Amino acid sequence: MNFKVCVPVGLLMLSAALFACNQQAAPKEEAAAAGASTALQAPYSQVFYDSLGATMQSYYKLSDALVQADSTAANTAAAALKGHVDSLPVNLLQMDSSHLANITGITGSVSAELAGLAGETELEGKRAAFQMVSDMLFDLVKNTGLKGHTIYHQYCPMAFDDKGAYWLSDKADIQNPYFGHKMLTCGETKDSLSYK
Repeated sequence: MNFKVCVPVGLLMLSAALFACNQQAAPKEEAAAAGASTALQAPYSQVFYDSLGATMQSYYKLSDALVQADSTAANTAAAALKGHVDSLPVNLLQMDSSHLANITGITGSVSAELAGLAGETELEGKRAAFQMVSDMLFDLVKNTGLKGHTIYHQYCPMAFDDKGAYWLSDKADIQNPYFGHKMLTCGETKDSLSYK
């Protein structure tokens, strides 16, 4: 082949390859941009979401009691939260049986942990139980959604002798339930779940 013919053919092939790469990347970029701006889906019954919303409000009261280092208020909030968790209408969730069994297992574990929290005499024991409840409630919300709400997944790296611990909040501001007023704003929002 002649040099004069090779250069234009080579440029044409290079242009075609670059165009094809850009065409393949564009849908991924558009999908990523769309995912960042849209809320997650919450596809289940509004009755379930009303009950889960009340459950989360009780959870936030428990968190506030731990921020205040108020053991009595924490026990009261834990009892209310346990009542809400025990009465969640999971039978309204239209999902396959294995997924439903997972949800039922989470709610049972949360209920048991809350019973243990009330039995703890020291604030640190209550906070350790709260950490487990927080992790399980986050899993529950990730699996079911919570229509019309945003949940902030927050983290304190210094909790429990620098092992770190998560909690949930309905606001972006940090109010650390593991240290309370000793280190009220220690922590950061690691993730958020927003549902429509």
